[in-house]
Amino acid sequence: MNVLIDELQWRGLIAHSTDLDALSAHLDAGSVSSYVGFDPTAPSIHMGNLVQLMVQRALQRAGHQPFLLVGGSTGLIGDPKQAGERVMNDEETVRGWVERIRAQVGRLIDLDGERGARLVNNLDWTRTISALDLLRDVGKHFSVNRMLDREVVKSRLEAGISYTEFSYVLLQSLDFRELYRTYGVTMQTGGSDQWGNITAGIDLIRRSEGARAHGVGTPLLTKADGTKFGKTESGTVWLDPEMTSPYAFHQYFLNAEDAMVVAYLKVFSERPREEIEEIARQSADKPHLRIAQRALADDITDLVHGRAERESAAAAAAALFGQSELHDLDARTLAAVAKELDAAPVANATQLPSVVEALVATGVVASKSAARRTIDEGGAYVNNVKVTDPEAVLSSDDLLQGRFVVVRRGRKTVGALALTD
Repeated sequence: MNVLIDELQWRGLIAHSTDLDALSAHLDAGSVSSYVGFDPTAPSIHMGNLVQLMVQRALQRAGHQPFLLVGGSTGLIGDPKQAGERVMNDEETVRGWVERIRAQVGRLIDLDGERGARLVNNLDWTRTISALDLLRDVGKHFSVNRMLDREVVKSRLEAGISYTEFSYVLLQSLDFRELYRTYGVTMQTGGSDQWGNITAGIDLIRRSEGARAHGVGTPLLTKADGTKFGKTESGTVWLDPEMTSPYAFHQYFLNAEDAMVVAYLKVFSERPREEIEEIARQSADKPHLRIAQRALADDITDLVHGRAERESAAAAAAALFGQSELHDLDARTLAAVAKELDAAPVANATQLPSVVEALVATGVVASKSAARRTIDEGGAYVNNVKVTDPEAVLSSDDLLQGRFVVVRRGRKTVGALALTD
């Protein structure tokens, strides 16, 4: 078996594949051009997309060339999903998202050198294709029976599915064939939910070009309870720092559950197998130290946001729990912390609440009597400074960066207030 295929299997990154022996031989024969596509259905890519980039990074390290397709045309339609018909975004919005996502993926993979990744947009070749051309040149190779047999289509038939979404598979298959014809791309990777589209493209190349292509589908990453990985109570974990701050991003992975953290580490860390296996052993022996969580959070934040942002996120977490100075944090980091803590709003800097009111407003304690009891017992803190007076009132001097206050009960229960004006 090819060394790269063996690594991808060990990392849990292969859920579906065409003939693995044939693919191994293909990869052993020389440099292979492989592509993965991202549809701009939002302003940013997310954790599921990052899985695909990790596969392409592994291919590139092994001497193969990645092609990263951003779907300027397919993004105008949207792949059918089980939840129901997508809302189609206007062309100007999609164009803006295309450029944002191209910039994101371009930062996450090497674009330089002989095997540097190439960024492509399928609007470049679909904008000139007529409906007649699509039907004669592509649609002729598709069986309606097979299209109806796709799981997502079957699940939508009773409620209804538009012809637009039903025919999406033709456009993605066209992409694979166009990249094959123009650049010699012979491999596509994608999530397991894209497996039907991937195999349809492979079949189109076989039927129209008489050539063999290959595909790999990655598994859907889940939490131990089966829910989708990369989702939080507040929504999706995005790679855009304005949509999910580096602090919140780092915290998400620090809080990865013990049962799944090593599996996530294999996917999102590029540490060698021996090092990951040693981390797994140490974590099993001393789970309270959260060794695997720290490695995961640090590695993935370094990759997506850079080391400086990761260090700022770690410093914020340390300061939040009294291990360093909150006053040293900049306004952007404090804003991210306040958002993550769901900070209680304060309307006026000249009418700040009492410490008792602040503890209640932030949810750190349940009632004013509990707040006073916490202060009496020596467990109340404002910006990491112990409060001893139950009648104390916050002042402008307590405002970090002129806007934020952090309150804490004991060592671990933290809340924040933020000025809204």
